[in-house]
Amino acid sequence: MTGRIVVGYTATEAGEDAVALGARLAAATGAQLDLVLVLPADDRSVITPPDAGYDRYLQGQAESWLAAAEESIPDAVTRATHVRFADSFAEGLIGAAHEFQAGLIVVGAANGGLRGRHRLGTVAGELLHSSDVPVALAPEGSRRVDVKGVSRVTVAIGTRPGAEALLEESVALAVATHAHLRLLSLVSVDLPATVDTGVIRVAGAAHADDVLGKALDALPEAVEADVVVARGDSVEEAVRHLSWEPGELAVVGSSRLAQPRRLFLGSTAAKMLHELPVPMVVVPRTRGQEGARA
Repeated sequence: MTGRIVVGYTATEAGEDAVALGARLAAATGAQLDLVLVLPADDRSVITPPDAGYDRYLQGQAESWLAAAEESIPDAVTRATHVRFADSFAEGLIGAAHEFQAGLIVVGAANGGLRGRHRLGTVAGELLHSSDVPVALAPEGSRRVDVKGVSRVTVAIGTRPGAEALLEESVALAVATHAHLRLLSLVSVDLPATVDTGVIRVAGAAHADDVLGKALDALPEAVEADVVVARGDSVEEAVRHLSWEPGELAVVGSSRLAQPRRLFLGSTAAKMLHELPVPMVVVPRTRGQEGARA
């Protein structure tokens, strides 16, 4: 786990949710929290050429918003605020994460989502298709949840490419936050519809045993882990039926369709996202194999 966490801040309720989750993770890991507000780059428009006075006003307003956001962060959390200019909010956040060698970018759900659930907006969508840094999504209403620390890290893990990097990142997160680790197998609900239920049950049990054996061999002695095989007729139903703690994090890997060391939210993770009542962390599938940042 990194020593710095970047929060993509906007002066909205979604921005407040991101700050709340970022502050909780920073407090749990001892990381520095970097609040980043991204403004349009100077060449933002050919219709309205840059105006120095307006740009100063905009930067001053951004700094004022960041100062207000800082007030909600516990005093014990080391923090810094930054205004960045970029062609897109996602590009600015990824650039800041590279600059600070951060290991996590935190953003909020889009406004209008159900409380405690995720609804992807433009920024989160861009990040989940381009970032080479893990992205944490704060559900709507995170700003109102009185939870400290991280109680459990649940990782949806399988045998597809990227599983080792995902487990490595999840273990690091559990160790850094002193949280319990839960390994979640969705194989029984993530198989083609043509597979009969008997094969699904056998495959699910065999998969869970395989994951448990390999994971336990790789885990540090101080990390405890459980394995859960999800049940249901769909990914959404399986996620709804699982127990989720208020202080939990769900960790998933990006799709196998992603370019190396980049994110791309796959169909299973997207289905999970709609039902998850806890923050989701999405990890690039080859992050652990191609020189992840310290």
